[in-house]
Amino acid sequence: MNEITPQVMFYIFNIPVRDTVVSTWIMMGSLTILILILRRYSPTAIEMVIEFLNDLISDLMGRPVAAYLPLLGSLAIFIGVGNTMGIFPFLNAPTRDINTTFALALVVFFSVHYFGIKEEGFKTYFKNLASPIFLLPLEIISQLSRTLSLTLRLFGNILSGELIVAIILSLVPLFVPLPLIGLSIFTGILQAYIFTALAAVYITAGMETSKPNSNKKEN
Repeated sequence: MNEITPQVMFYIFNIPVRDTVVSTWIMMGSLTILILILRRYSPTAIEMVIEFLNDLISDLMGRPVAAYLPLLGSLAIFIGVGNTMGIFPFLNAPTRDINTTFALALVVFFSVHYFGIKEEGFKTYFKNLASPIFLLPLEIISQLSRTLSLTLRLFGNILSGELIVAIILSLVPLFVPLPLIGLSIFTGILQAYIFTALAAVYITAGMETSKPNSNKKEN
């Protein structure tokens, strides 16, 4: 079980740094180097990725997504790559640490309100956030529950996948679990899509609070 739960690697000013944080740093550094290489030698590949993410997010939001692509595209890439980091030796998926998934959910939480205020203005947004006013407690509960749901859904799926692979690796020869590793990669990419899709839906709903018939999708 110690191989599954995040372990403290070292301390910086008495702040524990876990193996999932180290894996996150390695992932971000690797992605930065890869992007710089592709930008120099194969810019078409970067354009294809951006175009794919643009089409995907446009379908989810039903509107031009130039303003939202940097956030949602970064979430999709970060989570997709992070979910599959565990297949590499000595590395761990950052998203198997609930602190990471909670941080990602908080990014979505604040982004919903940021884009909502930007779209409608501070006063109008909060005026229509819960109308009539007696629905405000339910709206607060909804906002908190969707943040908790995003946190636990991603964390639970990634942790359970790594746990299953670790158990089978301890019971059978090395090459038998390979199909399960492939399934784990598929699950990781699928969870990245689900997280990004929910974030896009929540942001879209947050920008439509003043519309009487806005369809606020919940978890």
